[in-house]
Amino acid sequence: MLLYLADCLLFAVGIVLAFGLTPARVESDLEKLVARPQSLGERIRAAKGKRRTGRLAAALRQTRDALTATGKGGAFAVACALSLVLFFVGGVIALAIGNAFIAPVLAVGFALIPFGFALRTVSLYRQKLREELETALSVMTTSYLRTDDLTAAVRENLPHLKPPVREVFAAFVTETSCVSASVTGAIRNLAEKIDNTVFREWCQTLIACQNDRTLKDTLMPTVEKLGDIRRVLGEVKGILLAARMEYLIMACMVIGNLPLLYLLNKDWYAALMHTVPGKITLAVCGAAILVTGLRMLKITKPMEYGR
Repeated sequence: MLLYLADCLLFAVGIVLAFGLTPARVESDLEKLVARPQSLGERIRAAKGKRRTGRLAAALRQTRDALTATGKGGAFAVACALSLVLFFVGGVIALAIGNAFIAPVLAVGFALIPFGFALRTVSLYRQKLREELETALSVMTTSYLRTDDLTAAVRENLPHLKPPVREVFAAFVTETSCVSASVTGAIRNLAEKIDNTVFREWCQTLIACQNDRTLKDTLMPTVEKLGDIRRVLGEVKGILLAARMEYLIMACMVIGNLPLLYLLNKDWYAALMHTVPGKITLAVCGAAILVTGLRMLKITKPMEYGR
């Protein structure tokens, strides 16, 4: 096993040196896959709202956009390079145990690990962002209703804000105070800096308030949506976690049959590990775990508010 892993590592290093692969180059190659030139038919379907995108390209685009929105766009290149290395590692492990049928399953499963950590980072960032936005928008809306001056309301509460919200509103104060006198334009720029539906709805309401002051009373109900979302997510979190734990228990029971067979009946274990039908059975079980695991993660991912 150590010999196979050492060969795999040297093989990967040789490929990197021979082709001059870097994280940036891997990202650029994947960028071509994500943003390939569109045919005329695809442009027509996109204009009609019937555009169909490949699942791999769509998944890569979503991961890249999510990391870019969280300010960690460089992590996408690292994840792509690490995924390529782990792809070869999974294949070599399958060959080391003498089962070529399970090689695609292990290769794909290992390759998805970096993207799983990347998406987990994005999920934690968005959770923190929602919590900070709920506090920030609440205090700034209260100040704006009292002072009728948005810039003064933001400047008044800026010391009490926390990252990543503080930097965004600090840039807003700088723009309205030193760059441009157009508060409406500054609000539009502010709305593009945070990817949150409720926040953008709050910004649109602020723009409407610049022309009609009587609409200020609609700001607080918009802010209260963040609290409603937090309560709903808190109630659903336990249900989603229970579903994930149930799936993990079932997957561990399937994988745990291997050492159990080794302890109970070594002949059955040998038939499963060293015969062609047994190797195919392991490959089918591994593919089932991989596919159902991806499906489970998709179904149990945190909900997002949308209009």
